Amino acid sequence: MPRDTVPSLLFMKITTEKQTIQLGKKIIKDLRGGDILCLYGNLGAGKTTLSKGIARGLGIKKEITSPTFTLMNVYPIQNSKITARNLCHIDTYRLKNENDLLEIGAEDYLGAPDTICIIEWPEKIEGILKNKKVKKIIIEHTEENKREIKIEF
Repeated sequence: MPRDTVPSLLFMKITTEKQTIQLGKKIIKDLRGGDILCLYGNLGAGKTTLSKGIARGLGIKKEITSPTFTLMNVYPIQNSKITARNLCHIDTYRLKNENDLLEIGAEDYLGAPDTICIIEWPEKIEGILKNKKVKKIIIEHTEENKREIKIEF
């Protein structure tokens, strides 16, 4: 779907991990280099599962895991239809403060034209993101095996 026809707000219900992966694969059609995708949701909501789907859609074969302890992982994008060359996956759950993220060089990737960033727990680094254009995905774990996903592009 062309970028100008993407709804600014999309709401859906997901009941399986497979559906979450498929949604991630579909989202990549609307991503460009420089995009920062912020994933909001409680523990176990499905942020990393959605990240796996996005990575697969970008042609990344490596197994995607949450960078909870490393804070950031960078993967080369293998999809020739995507102009960006890197996926930067950030997880700020264990971050003490924003400076911890800056010290590992994350700011070099945020908004970079050759990079798509996914940030889990972005509320912990709002100061870094306040002057950046971000896209939000809010995942609510409503019942066992049920998620409500709100996408704001």
